[in-house]
Amino acid sequence: MKAVICKQFGPPENLVVADVPSPRPGPGEVVVSVKAASVNFPDVLIIQNKYQVKATPPFTPGSEFAGVVKEVGEGVTHAKPGDRVLGAGAFGGFAEECLVPASARLVPIPHEMDFPTAASFLLTYGTSHHALCNRADASAGETLLVLGAAGGVGLAAVEIGKILGLRVIAAASSREKLAVCRAHGADEAIDYSAEDLRERIKALTGGKGVDLIYDPVGGPYTEAALRSSAWRARLLVIGFAAGDIPKIPLNLPLLMERSIVGVYWGEWTKRAPGEFAAAVRQLGAWFAEGKLRPHISATYPLADAARAIRDMAERRVMGKVVLLTDA
Repeated sequence: MKAVICKQFGPPENLVVADVPSPRPGPGEVVVSVKAASVNFPDVLIIQNKYQVKATPPFTPGSEFAGVVKEVGEGVTHAKPGDRVLGAGAFGGFAEECLVPASARLVPIPHEMDFPTAASFLLTYGTSHHALCNRADASAGETLLVLGAAGGVGLAAVEIGKILGLRVIAAASSREKLAVCRAHGADEAIDYSAEDLRERIKALTGGKGVDLIYDPVGGPYTEAALRSSAWRARLLVIGFAAGDIPKIPLNLPLLMERSIVGVYWGEWTKRAPGEFAAAVRQLGAWFAEGKLRPHISATYPLADAARAIRDMAERRVMGKVVLLTDA
């Protein structure tokens, strides 16, 4: 089978596509014939050895995939050959076949969902659902600011925010990106490449500030957004796509009783499997009702994985980009 290989840590251009032996499942393991795999920002970090989950070269990156179960190992009872499944892990998805633990985040694909959509669903919507429903305890009528709103998790947060009855302000770096955000339900938009973020937030909220900040970007935007938030606002720390981890003056949460809330979806799924299963059911129901619409801006053949990851690294992606194994 063919797989994308990271032989040494570095930029996407270091990746190679090679023929490797097909995996065989051990006890409690499943081999999936991958049909589609989406690119996420952790894929950019893991090949540079900058992600919190570490891999040892040579390895295959790819944190989210969809396909058909090829073979199961001893003791596996909830998956069988022929099942359509989607999954998310730390790495391994950018290949024609993927070996995963059966106990991992491997769930059936809804009948009405195709493989590219399935490969774009679990990580982004799962992260945003966990952030807004479990960590923020968001309430209808509150105002949500989404930074990096045209990215995968950002658009998911926009859609879920609207389902929860929030007023959603999308912030992104171009008018084109903001048009996508509005198409997915954003009430207001801020182009922070051309507008002052704090002044626009003040204008859009009548000086009150936002109640919730969904931040997968970091860098200079985090502090500006926090300074523009309301009494007892919650800052949801998702990630640092801008590259820099902000250093927040602690008087900002103190003076307005604001909260800084960490969101680590991958670890939560392991520690609270019952809550994770309930979240998956809720997200599946919302998709069936047409309330969630994953935005796939481009597809690539597996051989172009480096180009897809480079696009993600340079923040050119809107929604998700997907690798197809049969392209």
